[in-house]
Amino acid sequence: MQENRMQEIRSWIIDKERIVSARSAGKIPYRTQDGVFEDMTEKNICWWTNGFYAALMLLLYQTSKEETFLGRAVEIEEKLDRNFMDWEGMDHDSGFKWMLTSAVRYELTGDKAARNRALLAASDLAGRFNPAGNFIRAWNDDTGARAGWAIIDCLMNLPLLYWASEEIHDPRFRTIAMLHADMAMREFIREDGSAHHIMRFDPETGETVGPLGGQGMCEGSSWTRGQAWALYGFALSYRYTKEERYLETAKRVAAYILKELEKRDHMPVDFCQPEEIPWEDSTAAAIMACGFLELESLVTDGETYHEAARDLILKLAEDRLSRSFETDQLLEKCTAAYHDEEHDFTIIYGDYYFTLAVLELCGEKPICT
Repeated sequence: MQENRMQEIRSWIIDKERIVSARSAGKIPYRTQDGVFEDMTEKNICWWTNGFYAALMLLLYQTSKEETFLGRAVEIEEKLDRNFMDWEGMDHDSGFKWMLTSAVRYELTGDKAARNRALLAASDLAGRFNPAGNFIRAWNDDTGARAGWAIIDCLMNLPLLYWASEEIHDPRFRTIAMLHADMAMREFIREDGSAHHIMRFDPETGETVGPLGGQGMCEGSSWTRGQAWALYGFALSYRYTKEERYLETAKRVAAYILKELEKRDHMPVDFCQPEEIPWEDSTAAAIMACGFLELESLVTDGETYHEAARDLILKLAEDRLSRSFETDQLLEKCTAAYHDEEHDFTIIYGDYYFTLAVLELCGEKPICT
């Protein structure tokens, strides 16, 4: 019964995205306003989410073999060439922008231009590594105020470095990725398996300065999307390296998340937020589902992880989807950061990770990371 339900959701996504992708031609989607995708092409060509709609199109191309989806992905990928010429916009999120688009398209089609983009992005990402603290620097600034900042999200960009290392047989990229993952394991993951969002280092000595609350409720709280990045990110590092410490860390994060999920029906923005605060983040639920499915694929006793992923996706499908073909979004009730003025809107990466989880729950294993 549940397998049939996943197949129904898969078919619904394809049917809806045929319409939405045609309606959104020429756009780089991020959020919707009144059900219509805004276009980041001129608003901010360097925005960190700008690869996700192309990535979604590549998922749908793989499952449906429909060339129109591939064409939309290429259109966005080519637009992002402008990002390469903007220093400030070349930050730690190159994996989200070019692993999920260019590297994946190269693996699917053998296109040399896509390969070139992915390798350029990997080289830039590797250049952000600070050997003083063994971390990949997060955002750019001209004052050095954030020169020592690293964030949990960056675990999800490491696959670009692992891929580049394998693609050109150069261990530098893999070494940098593993040094950063080891740092994150040591500095970000607390004893109970929860994760900090931001960690500050002295950029000259590498000495740990301390955490920041970042996009969560406060320092020491548990921002749910950060927990999802940690779960998925360490599982991916294990997939690429087979180093047991990454798998054990992913399991520890998973155990913490599973315990928290027992307490609630929908995903809060922060696991520590007061019960009277109703804000949700459906993107965190979708990313966690993907992380659980990745972890399931790496262990011999993964039924608990499979069930957790399935339950998260079925709950989202039950009451957090925009069913109308007149609206552009899939997932609703998403939040970017706890202290933002606006909550419970739509965000494109939620649609991507929801679709990826659905395809994997249907027994497919698309190329994506």
